[in-house]
Amino acid sequence: MEKQTYITQLNTLLSSYQLHYQNLRSLHWNIKGQAFFELHLKYEELYTRTQVIIDDLAERILSIGETPLSRFSDYTSNSTIKENPIIHDGKTGVSYILKAQNDLLAIEKTILDLSGEVSDEGTNSLMSDLIGEKEKTNWMFKAWLEH
Repeated sequence: MEKQTYITQLNTLLSSYQLHYQNLRSLHWNIKGQAFFELHLKYEELYTRTQVIIDDLAERILSIGETPLSRFSDYTSNSTIKENPIIHDGKTGVSYILKAQNDLLAIEKTILDLSGEVSDEGTNSLMSDLIGEKEKTNWMFKAWLEH
């Protein structure tokens, strides 16, 4: 495997998290309805966690001797997640989160495989942790949508 393919995947994940972060902020600001209090707090929890993940990813890229993308124009052109329209409805917001997390999960699984090929245990560990976290929260979001 070519190293550039690996770095491209890491920067795609970083870019996708950046767009996801902004979408989560928008959900937090614009939620309305009966689930307002519950989701306003959940969205804040999610975007706060996403900030930490973004920093961890950028620092991981730096620690393997590469340069993380850092311009918003690069994020928008490299992200698998696109900007959302304004969303007020809770079910629509949670459905977005579930889809976005599945998109992120697919990239993380690809990177997990690639990091194993190049014996990059640090990235492998980070991806493994993110995958486990997402699989659990996806179960919770699916359960919430069923109520």
